Amino acid sequence: MSPQTPITTLSPELHTQLKEHTEGLLNDIINTNLQTRFVQEFDGLRDFRDAIELRKDRSAHEAWECYRDSVPLTNYATYEPFISRFLAEPCREERVKDLLSPGLPFFLAKSSGTSGKAAKLFPKYHRLVGAPLSRYPVFPAKACHIMSMAYSRVIDVVRNEGESAKVIVTTSSSGRLRMQHDLGTEKDPEIIKTTLPNITSPIAVGHIRHYRSYLLMHALFALAEEQLTFFYATYSTLFLDLIMFMEEEWSMLLDSIENGTIPDLEDTHHVREYLEPKLLPNPSRAQKLRKIGESRADPGWLSRIWPELQQVVCIVTGLFATTLPKIRHYLGPKVLINSRSMGAREGYIGESYSFTDLNLFKLVTKEFTEYLDITKDPSPANLVPAWDLETGRRYEVFLTTRDGVWRYRLEDIIEVAGFDPGDGMPLLRYIERLKCAVLPDDVSLTETQVVEGLLAGENSLGKVKEFTVVIDERTSPRRLGYFVELQDALSESVYLRPDAHLALHDVRDGLRRTNDNVDLNISKKTIGEPTIRVLKPGTFSEYRQWRLRIARTAAGQTKVPVLVTDEATKAWLKERVVHELLCPAED
Repeated sequence: MSPQTPITTLSPELHTQLKEHTEGLLNDIINTNLQTRFVQEFDGLRDFRDAIELRKDRSAHEAWECYRDSVPLTNYATYEPFISRFLAEPCREERVKDLLSPGLPFFLAKSSGTSGKAAKLFPKYHRLVGAPLSRYPVFPAKACHIMSMAYSRVIDVVRNEGESAKVIVTTSSSGRLRMQHDLGTEKDPEIIKTTLPNITSPIAVGHIRHYRSYLLMHALFALAEEQLTFFYATYSTLFLDLIMFMEEEWSMLLDSIENGTIPDLEDTHHVREYLEPKLLPNPSRAQKLRKIGESRADPGWLSRIWPELQQVVCIVTGLFATTLPKIRHYLGPKVLINSRSMGAREGYIGESYSFTDLNLFKLVTKEFTEYLDITKDPSPANLVPAWDLETGRRYEVFLTTRDGVWRYRLEDIIEVAGFDPGDGMPLLRYIERLKCAVLPDDVSLTETQVVEGLLAGENSLGKVKEFTVVIDERTSPRRLGYFVELQDALSESVYLRPDAHLALHDVRDGLRRTNDNVDLNISKKTIGEPTIRVLKPGTFSEYRQWRLRIARTAAGQTKVPVLVTDEATKAWLKERVVHELLCPAED
């Protein structure tokens, strides 16, 4: 990753180059998916089918014109009646083959369902075997890749001959890992005995579902490898949980390295026979780690454990940006943080462009992207392609993908930071989700406003490790309610600063500064002032394990939602509140 200084406008040559390249990409996607069941059966694409049929010998530009003028905007509800065919009993091949893209999908990517809503499923098709994905790089040196091989179910797709094909339901990261290495479930009995090249953890670790055990086992094999060069995690919170668990079980892990024994952790008995041959006794490594462990509180501790550590690769943008200070403390100044990529389960948008600007991504050409100026109404006529973007403007992203979604509304907002001077590809910054929370009188708060409001209270409250919000309905009028976990808390008896209650005023004022409707409606008393409840240390790590048990998804994929709406999660969080901030007059 060696970025050049971005340019603010495209030269005529780069404009033409980007336009022709992008039109060609779209034409390839159209040609790939034109005969699928969705395109042929979805009534909303009738005009597109008619238009494209009239141009059988079309150029890429003509394909773009047909698409531009006749393809509607879509969302998950558009595809759900088609995707639900996979859940029929029995699932028959003639109903699901060539559904969104040719053939059968390799897996169905399952959303985490952390908001309390039903999980969404997105078919992902097997066209990438043998071509490494940028979000799953092949590391040139030893890496701790916090990967999961778990899946929530296997769908038997019944063929006419009486045989069946297997389609797994799993997270996007687990499914893509399997797809990259062509690791279908039928290969599990053999590959569970192996370790991928240059990866510290054996494949068997990826079959552990218990969150804490899963991360501790990854930590064990990483600690045993002094030449570790990379850490790779989906989210920054996953990396921090691994380090936190590693600190808590430091002595146990070092004893295991010294003796070459696998610790007796929950939900590991089914993989012990595959892990035990992989960990050889290493007393000298254990002795060295014990010495290093005496300075665990010092900055750069991880750099002393792994002197050759170069990069930690994980998502650190958006809500995950609050984890950066803690990660930098652990790593010290020499280890680079790579913010990985910008994307969603529906498709891939951009790859990291800079080690110094972690929220800067270069658009990649795996999917066709269009953009809606956030000041305009959502309609096909208002979408603009990549070659017509303007630096400094904010847009909502729409995707048309090789996996068969068309003008799909992501509800993610980006800002154009310029263009790559080499090939003209747009450079993007992630800003936020379209909407985060809606209070009475239709007061909508964006993700950025919710985050900035809380950050305004950190001077009084202390650094926030993680948080989520609810619509607090305990009193009238309703208000925004924060559940927060603090970075430096060490026990259930969280110490709060004497002036911590001032954070209530700071957060309120932060929200009022960023949102005029909040200011107006607090003054009118149609919405209440925000509330802050402090959670016991480790709550959100426990949350991830709790959600894994409920959703039966892969360890490492679960994230904390910005807004919690389901009553079960609200009740679970309330049980872990150790302090609620109150103004002195309310004590």
